[in-house]
Amino acid sequence: MVGSLIGCSSTPDKPKPAELAPNAGLLGVRLAWTSKVGVVDFPLDVKVDDGAVAVASSDGVVASFDARTGADLWRTNIGSQIAAGVGSDGKFAAVVTRGNELVTLDGGREIWRQKLSAQGFTAPLVAGGRVFILAADRSITAFDGLSGRKLWVQQRPSESLVLRQAGVLLAVGDTLVAGLSGRLVGISPANGAILWEAPIASPRGTNDIERLVDLVGRVSRDGDVVCARAFQAAVGCVNASRGTLVWTKPALGHVGIHGDDKQVYGVESDGKVMAWRRIDGERVWVSERLRYRSLTAPLVVGRSVAVGDDAGLVHLLSREDGSALTRVATDGSAVVAAPVLAAGTLVVVTRSGGVFGFVPE
Repeated sequence: MVGSLIGCSSTPDKPKPAELAPNAGLLGVRLAWTSKVGVVDFPLDVKVDDGAVAVASSDGVVASFDARTGADLWRTNIGSQIAAGVGSDGKFAAVVTRGNELVTLDGGREIWRQKLSAQGFTAPLVAGGRVFILAADRSITAFDGLSGRKLWVQQRPSESLVLRQAGVLLAVGDTLVAGLSGRLVGISPANGAILWEAPIASPRGTNDIERLVDLVGRVSRDGDVVCARAFQAAVGCVNASRGTLVWTKPALGHVGIHGDDKQVYGVESDGKVMAWRRIDGERVWVSERLRYRSLTAPLVVGRSVAVGDDAGLVHLLSREDGSALTRVATDGSAVVAAPVLAAGTLVVVTRSGGVFGFVPE
């Protein structure tokens, strides 16, 4: 039996969020469109393919929007509560239900569903005509995208406790890269064989909670180098073509990271926003203006870094020094997924199901 731990920083005596300074208004951002899905109370991964944005709600709605206009490209209800998603390659979309089923759609029409052996909190990866699943028991399974036929399973020893939040699963060239415990692992997508392993963090402590070490999405990729966060332990970068660790630095955060070709950006659990040099992990700057505001993972947008908070605000900070550029409001409920950029539009999803498209000017 695998237990799960919700990866959040909320406590009964949570410190008071930092008071916000008047909006700096140094960057023009306008609301271009809004839409709606149902309430989101699972680790949503908003998927971008060209100008399409795929989202989902807890009650089973899966939808694809035109990022330029907010118009529905398609929308469907799979008839089951959703636990993880969305994975998409622009043609197929896939989600995992709370009943441990993998459901795959083609243009919004369900084409197959398969029962999984364990819970899933990570969005499926749809790539190369296949659908890959990282489950809570540390197994990775590959399915044929058209038929749903199971192709292979890679099973690792599972811990007694795992995070109830999205992990790491992506394709880098011809390699499937997954987060397993505190390691980035390279896997052959053809047969599931392990190609390499690179540790970002190692278990420590004496009990299950203290020894819990897991990689969390999102990640920052620049070429072959993938940088990721180990839950409340470290941030590090790995060369995925060679399977070698580039660097790792202690860091106490629980949401993923993002970056550009020069820097990697992350949010600590107390709300500090930080930048590290991509080449060696040395700290570039730290901003404390958003302390204790329950921030999302960041997103690089032009000259800014965008983060959402639990009051439904989106803050845009300077990539150069973390200073405030501007902020915009949504519907007042928490921003639940890391913001994404699609067709020049900053797309944000809130807990109550609001979908907002902002255009930096």
